[in-house]
Amino acid sequence: MTAAANNAAKQTVLSAVQTTNNLHLGNYLGAIKNWVNYQDTHDCIFFAVDMHAITMRQNPKQLHENTYQAIATYLACGIDPKKSIIFVQSHVPAHAELSWVLTCHSTMGELSRMTQFKDKSAKNQSSSKGEDSIPTGIFTYPLLMAADILLYGTNLVPVGEDQKQHLELARDLAIRMNSSYPSDGFDIQKVPHGTKDPHALFVVPEPLIGKVGARIMSLQNPEAKMSKSDPTPGGAVFLTDSDGDIERKFKRAVTDSDTEVKAESQSDGVKNLIQIQATVTGETYDAVLNKYVGRGYGYLKVDTGKAVASAIAPIREKTAEYLRDRSHLDQVLKAGREAATARAEKTLNEVYKRVGFVRQ
Repeated sequence: MTAAANNAAKQTVLSAVQTTNNLHLGNYLGAIKNWVNYQDTHDCIFFAVDMHAITMRQNPKQLHENTYQAIATYLACGIDPKKSIIFVQSHVPAHAELSWVLTCHSTMGELSRMTQFKDKSAKNQSSSKGEDSIPTGIFTYPLLMAADILLYGTNLVPVGEDQKQHLELARDLAIRMNSSYPSDGFDIQKVPHGTKDPHALFVVPEPLIGKVGARIMSLQNPEAKMSKSDPTPGGAVFLTDSDGDIERKFKRAVTDSDTEVKAESQSDGVKNLIQIQATVTGETYDAVLNKYVGRGYGYLKVDTGKAVASAIAPIREKTAEYLRDRSHLDQVLKAGREAATARAEKTLNEVYKRVGFVRQ
């Protein structure tokens, strides 16, 4: 079997990370670490999300650098251009073009129910700013995310529990478009319930949720997911942090008012530290827990900090090495853009044909 045929036989996995800041431990343990393993079993597409990043105002120079930083980090973590398609979102215009078509097939109601928009709306109303101050991109960006997914015949999307709603919208739009625009000679009304059109416009994607490390929490607010925009100093551990910075952040991690690890129950902060150490070392949660039962939190914090520092050090060094050779990164991105564009344009052309656009 040829490489192309073998690749075609695999299910397609697609994922990405926003380029709003340096990538952090949650991005690595919750996403990129798993991406590396998928490369040998799936047809993989990974990209840097710069178009989503500008839903909130960005410093142009910083966004430019963050985009290169993200791609360099992907490579440093083990994403291989020979195994995966790696590109930058804005390099493939089909993302924006399909997003408009999906916008015209979505409703205000379903977008207004998206969690991020509801959260932003609630915060602005409580501060008397109102919805007028919410950027339109916050409202419509789930449609661009749906376009990201549907362009490539994606079968599986690695997502955390907090992102499943966005994937559900992509699924709903795929089903809606498949029903509205069947292939020539295909009558959706005559097909028995549950039968799939082999020539459906879009593949309906499924979530791929990791059992371990899928949701890494802030070290300072363990009830909130670790975020690049965490306003609390020390809440996020970045992949550019030095060993010393990493270990200091873990020593200051929030646990609870108790003094030692308990076997029967753990606070959110302790659970987060145990899960981080388990994901980094490859041990189970219970195995890590058993090492610290009856011991003070300090041992757990120090050991977890050292384990994370050891894991991040080679990534930090390789990232810096890649960033010193922008010409190599540009070559990777050029190849990725060409491969992604070829696949995306094929889907977009079929969408335009079925919608009724005149193509030349």
